[in-house]
Amino acid sequence: MARLFGTDGVRGIANEELTPELAMALGRAGAFVLAKRKKHPLILIAKDTRISGDLLEDALAAGILSMGGNVIKTGVLPTPGIAYLVRKMGADAGAVISASHNPFEYNGIKFFSGEGFKLDDALEDEMEAFVTGKKEFLQKPLMGASMGRIMIPEESPAGLYREFVKSTAGVRLDGMKIVIDCANGAASPIAETVFSDLGADVTVICDSPDGININDGCGSTHPEKLCEAVVREKADIGLAFDGDADRLIAVDETGTEVDGDRVIMICAGLLKEEGTLKNDTVTVTVMSNLGFHKRAEQLGMHVDVTAVGDRYVLESMRKTGCVIGGEQSGHIIFLNHSTTGDGMIAALQLLRACIRAGRPLSELAAEIPVFPQVLINAKVKNENKNAYRQDEEICRLIDETEKKMKGDGRVLIRPSGTEPLVRVMIEGSDTEEIRGDAEKIASLIEEKMA
Repeated sequence: MARLFGTDGVRGIANEELTPELAMALGRAGAFVLAKRKKHPLILIAKDTRISGDLLEDALAAGILSMGGNVIKTGVLPTPGIAYLVRKMGADAGAVISASHNPFEYNGIKFFSGEGFKLDDALEDEMEAFVTGKKEFLQKPLMGASMGRIMIPEESPAGLYREFVKSTAGVRLDGMKIVIDCANGAASPIAETVFSDLGADVTVICDSPDGININDGCGSTHPEKLCEAVVREKADIGLAFDGDADRLIAVDETGTEVDGDRVIMICAGLLKEEGTLKNDTVTVTVMSNLGFHKRAEQLGMHVDVTAVGDRYVLESMRKTGCVIGGEQSGHIIFLNHSTTGDGMIAALQLLRACIRAGRPLSELAAEIPVFPQVLINAKVKNENKNAYRQDEEICRLIDETEKKMKGDGRVLIRPSGTEPLVRVMIEGSDTEEIRGDAEKIASLIEEKMA
């Protein structure tokens, strides 16, 4: 049986794989495991703008209430908002209902500890054991006065989070013209205010969620509309978030995309200049471009490399004390400010770097070389996502491709943590050649593992 928890919580098609019954079971398990057996633990719940959010929110809350936990529903809020609010409001745990950058029909549930961190594997395994029946609850669902309640907060959770994000800026944005793409997601209610309150001239696109248009041709995974808007508005920069606003992809003043690798390196460069880049170290995943490593070497930085997933980046950062890390996809963690990736905090730090340098984003980004990189997704059955490793023909083709490159590139194959896909990434000097090689490997994986 596949593990219930993926790299970022529990995900699936809402009301088919991620059902109200499963959400309620997760609520019961979360209240029991995360609340340290307190009589009435407080758990915060946030959601993005998907139509299924209401369904899963009520089911999750019901599970928590049945175990004596109290719940505050924070409403539509970015994922990093919960990471901040559990600490600010003294909650015992938090949960976010979101499938991040995935299409609207998917949804997910991820949990945060009372310290604002995503759960480690051991805690998720314990919760999963209760959900799947491998462990029995020592405490039965409660009745009468012992049940939990929905609590009304004294202050607006969204307002508290918005003011916190603004407090991390470190600069005013007066005179800057910015276009923001909210992906019709969780950033929609607050992003414009955050940046305009700091003095920027803000144009917002894709900020009218209707339950089904989240990430639909917009946001960090589809920045084309933002690129066009930046040029049309003659803006200094464009900022694209994903559905739950924990990712950032930037667009420079020429309408050119600037990915997470370059954003991380630009911000790390500023921290190094200021003497606040601890141990001159930055943390990224195996997906980061070879050009990132070249630039780090030029600047005298050490690069820690982890498996794909912001949780693994964060685990490494906590061990080493590194203050900045993230992924090419735009998950960027500033550990001095937040316990998880935060798209708006990352955007403010990138803007601070541009302002401190007195140079446009295009010039700063150009200092970081980018080696051609091709990513092809092979569609497979969920239970077959790791089976390619045991297939001799697939392994032989991968080995032959790597040998052909003679060290001038690399092949990276990895199963998706959230979707029924195996991702085939090849990096090298000839884009057409590596695309053909990636397509060949992906086709073979689909043929044998679908």
